[in-house]
Amino acid sequence: MELEKFSYDNKVVKYFIVATVIFGIVGMLVGLTAAIQLFYPIFNFDTPYTTFGRIRPLHTNAIIFAFVGNAMYAGIYYSMQRLLKTRMYSDLLSWINFWGWQLIILAAAITLPLGLTTSKEYAELEWPIDIAIALIWVVFGINMIGTILKRREKHMYVAIWFYIATFVTVAVLHIVNSFEMPVTLFKSYSWYAGVQDALVQWWYGHNAVAFFLTTPFLGLMYYYLPKAANRPVYSYKLSIIHFWSLIFIYIWAGPHHLLYTSLPNWAQSLGVVFSVMLIAPSWGGMLNGLLTLRGAWDKVREDPVLKFMVVAVTAYGMSTFEGPMLSLKNVNAIAHFTDWIIAHVHIGGLGWNGFLTFGMLYYLIPKMWGTKLYSIKLANSHFWIGTLGIIMYALPMYVSGITQSLMWKEFNAEGFLEYKNFLETVVQILPLYVLRALGGFLYLVGAFMMTYNLIKTANQGKFIPNEEAEAAALEKAPKHTDTGWHSVLERKPVIFTVLTLVAIVIGGVIEMVPTFLIESNVPTISSVKPYTPLELHGRDIYIREGCVSCHSQMVRPFRSETERYGEYSKAGEFVYDHPFLWGSKRTGPDLHRVGGKYPDSWHYYHMLEPNVVSAGSIMPPYPWLYESAINKAQTAGKISALRAIGVPYEEGYEEIANQDLDKQAEQIVQNLKEQDGIEVAKETEIIALIAYLQRLGTDIKVKSTGETASN
Repeated sequence: MELEKFSYDNKVVKYFIVATVIFGIVGMLVGLTAAIQLFYPIFNFDTPYTTFGRIRPLHTNAIIFAFVGNAMYAGIYYSMQRLLKTRMYSDLLSWINFWGWQLIILAAAITLPLGLTTSKEYAELEWPIDIAIALIWVVFGINMIGTILKRREKHMYVAIWFYIATFVTVAVLHIVNSFEMPVTLFKSYSWYAGVQDALVQWWYGHNAVAFFLTTPFLGLMYYYLPKAANRPVYSYKLSIIHFWSLIFIYIWAGPHHLLYTSLPNWAQSLGVVFSVMLIAPSWGGMLNGLLTLRGAWDKVREDPVLKFMVVAVTAYGMSTFEGPMLSLKNVNAIAHFTDWIIAHVHIGGLGWNGFLTFGMLYYLIPKMWGTKLYSIKLANSHFWIGTLGIIMYALPMYVSGITQSLMWKEFNAEGFLEYKNFLETVVQILPLYVLRALGGFLYLVGAFMMTYNLIKTANQGKFIPNEEAEAAALEKAPKHTDTGWHSVLERKPVIFTVLTLVAIVIGGVIEMVPTFLIESNVPTISSVKPYTPLELHGRDIYIREGCVSCHSQMVRPFRSETERYGEYSKAGEFVYDHPFLWGSKRTGPDLHRVGGKYPDSWHYYHMLEPNVVSAGSIMPPYPWLYESAINKAQTAGKISALRAIGVPYEEGYEEIANQDLDKQAEQIVQNLKEQDGIEVAKETEIIALIAYLQRLGTDIKVKSTGETASN
């Protein structure tokens, strides 16, 4: 049989690897800084651009999209060419993919510290960047599908299935969640409101973890683990079951992030059921990976590549058992809003994504430079330091999370909350935050060791930009060569892609359509009115400063929460919230019933010197709010944009909105003067923020508690 000669493109893989290492270190440094800020607030540096609320999304975006994203591209571009026995469909598209993605990362690195954010977790980037992400993702998809269509290998190996599912699902998730109404070039409002926005966001947020951090890395596992071990995958049939059950079930699980919230109960229950079902396919994949190494454990003990991959797959198994357990309502009631969730996320991030990436890099660099790894001893040292870093990160966070929950819920013999002051829990866990930062530091040290090792490895070899290869041309095989239905399907990539799309769309449609179309799912409350112009500006400042990173706005129907905060939150209270701000972590107390709880002067001083007003507070000060003025020229545009997406501002109201803004601002200025002799200009941002905070939770009549004023 005549063989065709061609070459694999290693150059674009090299560039993605370099970007992976650089952004990995940058993202980890930002994460370490954020960790230190939580026990040493001076690390906020008293500037608007480096506070925890602004760099926390910078850290998550840098790790997810810059570090893991570039690693994903590097691994896919290398493995896909060899699995399909062809060069990528288009070198031009490969380079557009690379440079476009790096420009998106650069845009994120600039805009997030500037406070240009939508506040939606893992989807904080503003609308022009969202459009750029969609375009570059389509470029990646065209290049991938084009490569599959021109392949020289009849059947698509299991890794390719996961790559296809990643492309299709992330495209759907990103586009649906990113529907926004632009106000300016750098400001938009989510198309959805309140409960519906929360459902769409966590349908996206959970499945961004599923289809950006999991499915592509499962594809990489199925390629690199057998390659490094020089053994075939344990079970082809298990691969089929793993793939189809995983992508079908995963898409339903998003509502488990919203248990005990204002989301309809049927949607919460649906999320729980499918989350528990996820254990089976997830562990099927883990076992398929680990059993591939049967008979090769002697090699694992000596080969750092396999060491990293074994721990990665084990961390994947731990995370995918813990996730369904956390979705059980009785467990979620303890863990949600606590540091337990931070530990869970980082077992997956540091262990699964990080270690699989490290193992892949240790495998690829010697291959692409035609040499051996510079130092196996150094790689093994990296493995042990990194593993110790994960343990020292996760264990304190588990202890911290359980401590938080127990203290929040504890009642004394008289039936009152034992720890009424939220700060008592914060002070208790500060030593655990120190240990967490130490674990992160060790993990970062390991990454620096790897970087040195990889540079020395490359220096002792010679890079092979175009790796020569040869293979027979793809020919139509006679039907009798196919051994089963899936074998037939693997030869039909277009049909395979369409079926994948159908599998992932079903769950999303069934969850979301009723929530949007059946009015009883979000009952309206007549007393709930749109935000005033001044409150709207204050809400946008709250979003800009990343307050949602530390404060929830969702009082759950637990006695411990209603005693501490006031009446539990109702779905109808959020109908004008674009976006929703329920939060996912309580580093500080819930704020949904904070309106009227304190005088205006308390908020004024609290934002200026938090630690003076609340001794032991780890919240940074915000002095710029007292110097900067709100941009009243944007008021009309904000009102018009919100009206366009359903907020019932009267036609023409935008023309007089600033008059109402001035009246409300003057009243707050007067209150401050009367309460504590405070002199402040009515245009300053602190006035708008006070207006927003004093509005929270006051639209409905709530029972009076020691913590919440009735309106």
